Amino acid sequence: MAYDPLFGEWVHEHFAGLGPLTIKRMFGGAGVSANGLIFALLDDGVVWLKSDDQNEPALRDAGARQFTYPMKDGVMMTMAYWSLPEPAVDDPDEAVRWARMSLDAALRTAAAKTVRKPKTP
Repeated sequence: MAYDPLFGEWVHEHFAGLGPLTIKRMFGGAGVSANGLIFALLDDGVVWLKSDDQNEPALRDAGARQFTYPMKDGVMMTMAYWSLPEPAVDDPDEAVRWARMSLDAALRTAAAKTVRKPKTP
């Protein structure tokens, strides 16, 4: 993964309609969060949007690509992130629409996680 701060500035401007965003470097790329939830990754000039069972079909139908990366053993791993659909790259309103769907996916994913109880001594 590679992150370019100038690309991060573009993301802030392009997704301004979503509200305040935080971009933090991670694993060579960056995570984009709103309201404390990561809903996108930035890597090599691509915005990768969080997906789940509800928004993944729409991303696929819009021509988005799924985030994949090679493991040391050559196996390709996939993640629940899809590229920003092409029409949204030039249209901030469309980009914000997709980002909202991904933020909703992040909310659903967070809500589905079970709360771990602290171990009792």
